[in-house]
Amino acid sequence: MSVHAFGAPVLRARMRATPADFRVDEIDAFEASGAGEHLLLTIEKRGMNTAFAAKRLAQWAGIPELGVSYAGLKDRHAVTTQRFSVHLPKKVAPDLAALESDEMRVLHSTWHSRKLPRGALAGNRFVLTLREVEGERDAIDERLRAIQTRGVPNFFGEQRFGREGGNVAHALQMFAGRRVKREQRTMLLSAARSALFNRVLEQRVADGTWDRAIDGEVWMLDGSRSVFGPEPFDDALAARLAAFDIHPTGPLWGEGELRTTGEARALESAVLDDAESRALRAGLEAARLKQERRGLRLLPKEMQWEWVADDVLRLAFELPPGSYATTVVEQLGDAG
Repeated sequence: MSVHAFGAPVLRARMRATPADFRVDEIDAFEASGAGEHLLLTIEKRGMNTAFAAKRLAQWAGIPELGVSYAGLKDRHAVTTQRFSVHLPKKVAPDLAALESDEMRVLHSTWHSRKLPRGALAGNRFVLTLREVEGERDAIDERLRAIQTRGVPNFFGEQRFGREGGNVAHALQMFAGRRVKREQRTMLLSAARSALFNRVLEQRVADGTWDRAIDGEVWMLDGSRSVFGPEPFDDALAARLAAFDIHPTGPLWGEGELRTTGEARALESAVLDDAESRALRAGLEAARLKQERRGLRLLPKEMQWEWVADDVLRLAFELPPGSYATTVVEQLGDAG
């Protein structure tokens, strides 16, 4: 997204001059059991997406691709570390050295009792190097302090929408009757939901309400998907909002009534009442997805930055699962 919550952009830069300039490390959600028939591998990849790495692991192990699992998807144009589980019922692992290459290396291996399910990570740690930075350093530092203090709008990143944003158009074609493969269907449903959420969040940014309460708000507890409300906004809720214990939410569309009431429901209904949004809503309802919510606000944790050179800026921060580093960088400006 290119919607700025803090005013005009303050920089232009290159973000992915090399894969090493975009580093992502998964934060593990649990410790391995040390026993079982699933080999748990922590792998560093360079210039390789998650699906390709999983395919290579299946070939190495001599098992179907369904026997390889991972918690989340990682960018191709990056250096990433993430866990994979490989199902080996005979509890005999092939030679790990055979996996070593310029693009992949095994950092750690152990046995575990169950396969690695999707979403089984505590978050991701990012280290991003922006090169050829143009902009006033004082203004950039001030913007970074604002992000560190207030967070950023929790937009779904461009990765969710495919090349040139084409996934939404493909979703509309699918809803109109075009047949697609199961894995593509899942991706297109996610893109449709994400597009509707982003449209609501764009309006909340324009209104200046992306990080504060409006009448009829539904709240999400930080670090979870638990929601509550609406309920009257009082001093106790205001203190929790200020402490980043709770966040206002937007809709992940599906069957059922919007949970919001009052001003919040009126805003969401109005924003999603154009022809394309109505078609996306109808398609998601026909697919039997249920109404859910997502936090509108995202606070990068452990955020630090360093000027490595006059035109090189290095950022480091942690984000929860399902959020995007690009949404943080976009609040600075254009870093293509």
